[in-house]
Amino acid sequence: MRICRYLGICTAFAAGVSLPAQTFLNLPEESQRAAAMQRIGLTEVTIAYHRPLVKGRKVWGGLVPYGQVWRAGANENTTIQFSGAVSVEGRALGKGIYGLHMIPGPDEWTVIFSKAAGDWGSFAYDRKEDALRVTVKPQPAEFHEALAYSFDDLKADSAVATLRWENLAVPFRIAADTKQSVVDNLRSQLRGGIQYSWEGFQEAADYSLQNKIDLEQGLKWADQSIQSEDRFENEIAKSRLLEALNRAPDAAKAHQRALEIGNPLQLYQFARRLQLQEKKQDDAMAVFRIIVKRAPGGLAGHLAQGRLYSAAGNFDGASKEVKAAQAIPGNSDQQVKALDSLIKRLENKEDINQ
Repeated sequence: MRICRYLGICTAFAAGVSLPAQTFLNLPEESQRAAAMQRIGLTEVTIAYHRPLVKGRKVWGGLVPYGQVWRAGANENTTIQFSGAVSVEGRALGKGIYGLHMIPGPDEWTVIFSKAAGDWGSFAYDRKEDALRVTVKPQPAEFHEALAYSFDDLKADSAVATLRWENLAVPFRIAADTKQSVVDNLRSQLRGGIQYSWEGFQEAADYSLQNKIDLEQGLKWADQSIQSEDRFENEIAKSRLLEALNRAPDAAKAHQRALEIGNPLQLYQFARRLQLQEKKQDDAMAVFRIIVKRAPGGLAGHLAQGRLYSAAGNFDGASKEVKAAQAIPGNSDQQVKALDSLIKRLENKEDINQ
């Protein structure tokens, strides 16, 4: 009888324990290692697992028994890592790496996130180490020979992680507080070199405004952008943030300052945003009048006057103004085509502000 070289292996064989196929060497595995990764907002979610094969066997209720904790893969236990705090099926789970285990059932599965992430399989699993348990419903699915994880039903702040094997899919939804995580991340980013330019603080202020989150912080960012360089963009952002904070007098001052320093094209684009996105026609017309007074012979001036004429029903006058804008040197082919479209509408007596 050959003497065993390693006492641990001898003991294991004597006890009748089945050892992993490779103990010491890096060799190909029958159940290949794989990973699935998805970013949700700024939160990275990574599932690391091994892919067992069906190989003609009965999996559910057979190879993988019902009612018992299973490693949700093969070999060492499957892990799932979150770079930030999330919720799983509506329940909070902190940043970190977890052992992913499951308890299969004919009609209901338990998905377990264990604080012990370095075990071999589920043999050492201890419920006391659970960080979270959720219950989900399995679903019939197309046949998968090899176990696989994927991320489906992607949304801005969530995704569904799905285990697929044999003819079954087991989904669980993961959500991240995307807006708040972005704000927290912006605070960190703005401590770097970008803090010395107006653009970074401006983008941060715009994000706060557009998502209606942490408006006071957004206002601070707008002020910091203005301190770096006073511009139309950051003054408009400041006015909108103040308006959202119900500080109307201060909002009006910032709005007036933006109109004073904005160039004609910036003012024209702003007026169009008022028309198209905010449906504030009267406010847009007031900005068009400022443009015409300030720069009547430029591209923005002709277009602004054209829109004013169109709103008043003077379609011939509006058409002449748009044609004058079209004749200005430097227009791109795309701009010329867009202006052609406006001219045709005016010739048909259509208000181009609608």
